[in-house]
Amino acid sequence: MDFPTHLHDQGMWEELGRTIATFGFLEETLGKAIFAFSATIEYSEEAIVEVLEGWLGQLEKLLTDTLGAKIDAYAKVVKANGKLEMDSFDKLIDDLREASRLRNVLCHGSWHAPNEDGASRVKFVNRKMLVFDSLVDAAFLKQTRDAAAELAVHVINTVTLMGWRFPGSNGPGETIWKSASETRND
Repeated sequence: MDFPTHLHDQGMWEELGRTIATFGFLEETLGKAIFAFSATIEYSEEAIVEVLEGWLGQLEKLLTDTLGAKIDAYAKVVKANGKLEMDSFDKLIDDLREASRLRNVLCHGSWHAPNEDGASRVKFVNRKMLVFDSLVDAAFLKQTRDAAAELAVHVINTVTLMGWRFPGSNGPGETIWKSASETRND
């Protein structure tokens, strides 16, 4: 018995799962971008020791931060870095925040029985008492998943536009940080 999800089509739940997984990928991508931008900020000799002492804590916090907090940290560190020349960066941040709001609906909303077209009413109220009470179907979820994946690509591009290799990839660009074993092999 799959109560309370037994009334929904399996394809709907598969699409929801894939959409949520894509948001997880977006969160990981933001964490790596934050690492890239924070690791490449130039500091005075006097500030380096103090910055390094706090950096590990900042990176550890990224592991547990919510998507919204990661978006805020990303916006802050890109501006602190000061080298990204991208006219549409503020729009990217706005789009990321809107996606985060929708992610919260999908993860925390109450899914009601589907209508005859397979669309389910999702009820969700955020902390500002804004109500999401709309029909969601598999096509809506697919569109949301595609948009979240596209946002992740835009975040990756902000790093590669700087000439850096995106952390964890073997793509083009300059390596930001080398592990101890990589340093010994040079």
